[in-house]
Amino acid sequence: MDYPPPPDVTGRSLDGSDPYIIDPAENAALCRSTGVEPATDGTAHPAYYYIATQVAMGQTVAGLCALCDFDVEQGPMMASSSVRFQAPLRTGHPYRVTGEIAGLTRKSSRKLGLMDLLEYRLRLHEADGTTVLETTNVWVLPRRELMQ
Repeated sequence: MDYPPPPDVTGRSLDGSDPYIIDPAENAALCRSTGVEPATDGTAHPAYYYIATQVAMGQTVAGLCALCDFDVEQGPMMASSSVRFQAPLRTGHPYRVTGEIAGLTRKSSRKLGLMDLLEYRLRLHEADGTTVLETTNVWVLPRRELMQ
């Protein structure tokens, strides 16, 4: 079948406007929930790479899906997430997020049917602009509505 192309969202900014601060008490709770004690030197659990970038990017999950002409109620799924740390994350420090949509590709899958693969990159920066990490996330956006 011939399906319409996905929306042209490549390059759309995901820069956040508000800083994100990893709260020491929340970090301690997260660490303990994973069976480890929080670090005594102020470093945060590495899982904050995903939490901080998702919370402080310039879109909500629903907003990011809407940019791709996808209703969040249809259930986006994470396909992959990779991260490259340049420095450890620290509690109590304000971080800023920059990022962009790297691509939206329409594909057909035997298991899921028609879907879009959304790839986006986010970077976490110290207040002085130093990059602390870069993450690339890929989500699957099932397109059941286009197959009917």
